[in-house]
Amino acid sequence: MLALDIRNLNKKYPNFQIKDVSFQLEQGYIMGFIGVNGAGKTTTIKSILNMVQADSGEISILGKNIAEHETELKQDIGCAFGDIDFYTRSRLKTLTGITKKFYKNWSDETYYSYLNRFKLDENKKIAELSTGMKVKYSLTLALSHGARLLILDEPTSGLDPVSRDDLLDIFQELIMGGEISILFSTHITSDLERCADYITFIEQGQIVASSEKNEFKESYRLLSGSESQLNEVKGKLISCKINSFGFTGLIHARDIDPAWSLNTAIPTLDDIMIYFAKKEGVYV
Repeated sequence: MLALDIRNLNKKYPNFQIKDVSFQLEQGYIMGFIGVNGAGKTTTIKSILNMVQADSGEISILGKNIAEHETELKQDIGCAFGDIDFYTRSRLKTLTGITKKFYKNWSDETYYSYLNRFKLDENKKIAELSTGMKVKYSLTLALSHGARLLILDEPTSGLDPVSRDDLLDIFQELIMGGEISILFSTHITSDLERCADYITFIEQGQIVASSEKNEFKESYRLLSGSESQLNEVKGKLISCKINSFGFTGLIHARDIDPAWSLNTAIPTLDDIMIYFAKKEGVYV
């Protein structure tokens, strides 16, 4: 079964739009959702959750249309959006007491296990928590009601390396049974290098690619050579950097000519995002 099935999603604002956004997430996997700020990630996520009304398109979660089964499906969705900026004067236990009433499958046992794992004091006020602690608390709530789809927007932002490592371990533990799926939007692509099974890349409101992580990375190559060799390949590069040693550029793997005497390497997710962001031309 598909945990998430997005088909031809469109939403237009005066100065921005997402256009024909389509991708699918199989149940039991982690999908990294990447793109620069303003690319359309948040609009897409809010549309998935029906927090904004899409102009057109279809969104199905666990086989059911979100527009028709929103109340039912939100029992099966866990969300974490990083920082918490509401009820900041309330203690964690007060906010938890309110939140748990909305979920029929809430588990106090699960809640306290994550509270202990994250070393959270539920007698503290939200305003007294660090950014990292707010992220941990937000995730604790998301993980405590038996959700089958987790939608996480920058969940590792503000966490120290040890906490991030622990969180990624938790994500991988969660999907092991094949019942839980995770859509994971982040700018920390090293986290996705470690834990994601699939990558969906959005740019300027449109999906560039959505595929298995290694397949996605291997569909591009980094080319490097002397500056004199740049004219030979420049027309086929997505963009490139020029430095004192020559140039390095990103290219679709399908566009490489075997006759070129250039160095090639498989890019990281960071490399792909950076070169796409600069694709209007050559930069130094």
